[in-house]
Order: sequence, then C-alpha cells, then structure tokens
Amino acid sequence: MLQKIVDLFTSLKLTIICLAAGMVLILAGTFAQVHLGIQEAQQRYFQSLFVWWPPESSGFQIPIFPGGHLIGAVLLINLIAAHAKRFRWAWRKLGIHLTHAGLIIMLAGGLFTDLFAVESHMQLANGETKNYSEAQRRIELAVIDTSDKEYDQVTAIPDTVLRHSRSIDHPSLPFYINVKNFYQNSRLQMLGQAGADARPVANQGPGAQIAVQPAARATGTDERDVPSATIEIVPKETGASLGTWLVSDALGAPQTFSCGGRTWMITMRPARYYKPYSVTLQRFTHEQYAGTEIPKNFSSKVTLIDPEREVNRDVLIYMNHPLRYRGETFYQAGFQKGDQVTILQVVRNPSFIAPYVACIIVAAGLLVQFGYHLIGFSRKRRAAAV
Repeated sequence: MLQKIVDLFTSLKLTIICLAAGMVLILAGTFAQVHLGIQEAQQRYFQSLFVWWPPESSGFQIPIFPGGHLIGAVLLINLIAAHAKRFRWAWRKLGIHLTHAGLIIMLAGGLFTDLFAVESHMQLANGETKNYSEAQRRIELAVIDTSDKEYDQVTAIPDTVLRHSRSIDHPSLPFYINVKNFYQNSRLQMLGQAGADARPVANQGPGAQIAVQPAARATGTDERDVPSATIEIVPKETGASLGTWLVSDALGAPQTFSCGGRTWMITMRPARYYKPYSVTLQRFTHEQYAGTEIPKNFSSKVTLIDPEREVNRDVLIYMNHPLRYRGETFYQAGFQKGDQVTILQVVRNPSFIAPYVACIIVAAGLLVQFGYHLIGFSRKRRAAAV
C-alpha cells in the first residue's frame, strides 16, 4: 500500500494531470472574472482548496473541481517526491538538480505568498500622520470605547464574522451585538428619495432615516462593494435593547451611544493594520508631460518615525523606488485629484525573496546543464578532427 502511494506521488502522470487541471482552472477563473470581478474570482478559484457548487450558499455545498491551492500543493509534493526518489548524485546532473531546486523554491514561494502576503493602502494628505494602513477589500465593524481620555480601546469585528454570526459576544464589550441583516453590497437612500414603500432598517442613529437595498457585487477593477449591516445592541446586565443601528461603509462618521457608564462609538470601515511606527506626508509631487495630463512622475516625501528603534528620517518614495521597513514595502501607487493626497500601497510578503532566488538557481542550473553538454560536444568534435 505504501509503495502504491509513493508511486502515485512520484508519477509523471500526476504531473500531467496537475498541469492540465491548472490550465482548466485558469480558463474557468478567467471567464468567471467577467461576472464576479478579479477579487472574488481569485478567492473562489485560485485561493481555495476546491471550487464549490453552489458558489454562494450557507447550506450544503459540493466540491466540483480542485482549487488553486490544492493543485499547487499536489504539484509541489509531486515535484519534491519525484526528485527525491530519482535523485542520483553526479556532477553531470548538477544542472538538473539545480533546476529542480529552483522550481521547488518558486512553487513554495508562490504558495507562501498567496497564504501569508498582506496588501493594504495608506492614504495621506499633506501634513497628515498615520500609524496604520487600510485594506481595500476587507471591512470591519469597529466598536470604540472613548471613555478614557488618554487612548481609545478598539474592538474590531471582521466582516466574515458579521456575515456568519447572528450574535456576537466579545469579552471586551459589556453588550451583545445581534446581527439582523448583512449586505455584502448595498445602496443607501434617504427615505424621501427611495419611494413611498421604502422603510428604514434601523430605529437609532442616521439609519432611522435611510432605506437600504441589496446590490449586485462590484466586478470592475475600480469598483468595490459597500457592505452594510443592521445590528441590535443588547446590554449584558439588563438585557434591554438599545435599539437597532445601521452600520455602513457609506455612512462615514461614527455613531455614538452609552452603555455600562461608558461612551461608545460604532462604525463600519476598511480593516486596519496598525504599525509600531508612523508615516507623515511632507510633500507630494506630481509632474505631467508638457501639454498633456499624462503623469510623468509622482512621488511622496515622507517622514518615518519609529520611537522604539529611535528612527526619524525623511524618505522619498517614487516609481520603482519603494520604502522597505520592518518587513513591509511602501510603493507609490496613486494619488487623488488636486495633488494633495497620495496613495501608498503597503505590502507585507514574508517570501518576497523566493522568486529572485528561484530564478537565479534555475538560470544557474540551465547554464550548468547546457554548458556541460556544450563542453562534451566540443570535446567530441576535437577528437573526431584529430
């Protein structure tokens, strides 16, 4: 039995099956981007173990095709197992060994990048300072205790919890949060503009004057969903409801209420990644080609302050010249109209060096392999000439 398993994972047939399945998956995922958008298609097809049917269901689902993670993992295991089984050390096979090692590093690096890399954005106006970046596609419900004058205590509840939980009980909160409705994408309208049949979904805060309608998922590259939810706040001590509130990324300003003798704020916002240092935008520069509105160059001069490491220095971030600090890389990604606000892309990728190492090893392996055969061919030609 063990020998059959070894033969299965080291067989060339498994390699061909994985490559064929990968081609089918790429084709299906590319077509799905038309209706789902890039982000959703990536999650369903390439960042999963299986492609499930039906795609959106809270009930029973069946896997209908292997996902990108499963195909990549099996292909990686197949490559390592096959190479280990057939490994025979010889100088004439050094190039083959190096090429296989490079491919293994490349596959493993791609898998680790997909699993652990985090991308976010930091939007800064001139003179503004931030110690956090924000996710573009992830939303959180922030519950903020503002009673302390020195600092705010923030409890962040991810949108995945809001989507699947009906009652949220967190130790840091003196109340329960009952999720009445969750909208992955929504359209908000004032009651006077929504029609005579429109009804508010909340009875507290601005939501008492707003109608919410579910909307189709955003599919454009420059579009994003507007998640909303209606929640009921119930104190743990009394059990008397404080009402139903509408929280949405479209509302903007936080809503305030009192519970347990403390003042609280709730707001739906992009998920934040806090950092032990701060970044201040000193100046944003935007240059254009003469007579056009085509960007020629745009850059951000920022001040990086890290009290823990006693760092206080100015850095210029522009195209192909990012800032790398504490395992994160800041790229100049864009700007807003008026040239007063810059947008920096923040990437944390623990395996960012893997593709470079893999390419160097593969290139070295190919050079060694072809060089070895070239030298052997030259020797044979010289011997034949003699």
